[in-house]
Amino acid sequence: MNAAAPAFEFIRHWPQGTPKDGMAVLDFWRREGALGNEVVAQERLREVVLHAVDASGEVAAVCTAVAMTLPRLGQPMYYYRCFIGRQQRKSRLVFTLLMRAFDALQAYAQANAFPCIGVLLEMENLRFADALRAPLWPSTGFVYLGMSGRGLELRARYFRGARLKKM
Repeated sequence: MNAAAPAFEFIRHWPQGTPKDGMAVLDFWRREGALGNEVVAQERLREVVLHAVDASGEVAAVCTAVAMTLPRLGQPMYYYRCFIGRQQRKSRLVFTLLMRAFDALQAYAQANAFPCIGVLLEMENLRFADALRAPLWPSTGFVYLGMSGRGLELRARYFRGARLKKM
């Protein structure tokens, strides 16, 4: 491991959340201006998969997931969102958080008869969409699916052992 790389602790919330850390996550979102609406922030808090804490004990990033079925896919997927604090945006934290969240969601799905069959990303950050042009991201296993209704790139990765559901 690179000695200059920041060390993070990852706090898992999924599936029922971690109430003692809820205020820290809300404070982080407020401080970073991530969610402008307090009602949305309170609702999103119930969707937190995990958050990262830096060496000073401050929340550095939060990721959430919510089950949804896009009509185009016709299969239940976890729609993943991630917010990285300003101080960590040039680090690889975004990928570490994604992979840890995927592992947590996959473990939950496998233990619960696959309520969802994978994770769906909608690339709101155009910097990633521009920089990562390959249809398959080998380091993460996510594949290109097409464009969303909002004109954003969609990517997915399916859980090991998942089967398509009869709809």
